Amino acid sequence: MDPLFILILLAVTAVVIVLMIGIGGFAKGGAFNHKYGNKMMRLRLVAQFIAVVLILAYVYFSAS
Repeated sequence: MDPLFILILLAVTAVVIVLMIGIGGFAKGGAFNHKYGNKMMRLRLVAQFIAVVLILAYVYFSAS
């Protein structure tokens, strides 16, 4: 299996985990959401950016 593909799977898994923690904290509310809500969503955006860059790199290198 291609190492870049494994990195993509790890990045997408990280995005899903961060998203679920963020949604769970938002649904529950309280101190956790107040303290970490914005941080979790910013972390999700960074993780998504990394995942998209890895996917684009995989497509680029696979085509050539």
